[in-house]
Amino acid sequence: MHPTETKDELLMRLNEIDKWEQEQKDIFFWEKLGRLPFALLDKVTPRFLQDRIGQLIDEIGSYIQTGGKYLVSEKGMLEHLSKHTAEEKNFRQDVPSIREAAHLPLAVMDRAADSLAESRSALATVQGATTGFGGIFTLAIDIPALLGLSLKVLQEIAVCYGYDPNDKKERIFIINCLQFSSSDIVGKKAILEKLSAYDAEGRQSVSQLQGWREVVTTYRDNFGWKKLFQMIPIAGMLFGAYFNRGTIRDVAEAGKMLYRKRRILEKLNDAA
Repeated sequence: MHPTETKDELLMRLNEIDKWEQEQKDIFFWEKLGRLPFALLDKVTPRFLQDRIGQLIDEIGSYIQTGGKYLVSEKGMLEHLSKHTAEEKNFRQDVPSIREAAHLPLAVMDRAADSLAESRSALATVQGATTGFGGIFTLAIDIPALLGLSLKVLQEIAVCYGYDPNDKKERIFIINCLQFSSSDIVGKKAILEKLSAYDAEGRQSVSQLQGWREVVTTYRDNFGWKKLFQMIPIAGMLFGAYFNRGTIRDVAEAGKMLYRKRRILEKLNDAA
């Protein structure tokens, strides 16, 4: 039987998340300038590369509907969670299903999520350096690749907290997490308000995303300024590695905190 947290422990951890949410409202003004470099990028990027970006972004729409090729391996994730139960006890306990994962202690969930965030950030570093080598031409490849990696890490974190990305409801939540990680102060506040009663309101429809394409385009544009120096061949390796790592860290942090909050609230509700 899994050890359970006390109500006071859960409330303390919920308070930590509330503080994090407040910190998200403090964003540097130049984040709002994100669209400017992309306006330039669109003008100088060959048309066939722009078409390729559009094609790959379209695939994310199919992810919302069916999961497409972006769904993670449930078996692999349950194995990952099982490894981290050994740190909570003196022996490893297998996690047979995502439903069972929902009953794990928060400490196990947090360790598993943190481990994934670190490994995916390292992968993003390599990816950014590789795509940054060719400057503007490989940058066009980097954008959809980074989006795909972001979706992957958010799904993995969902499983860590006992939520199934095979469920369309969770895929919509994941896109909201993606949107949150790249939004400005106003956008973050609106998303937090929407997600605060996510489970209580029942299943949300895709239309409530206000258009998945707009969500993904905003994500692309808002980190456009960070990619400005990645347009320089060779030197772009350093900038690409640095910014991709930071992007995945931000996405993973948003996913962890938002999913963690849902799980804490559900645990508190069960304990009531």
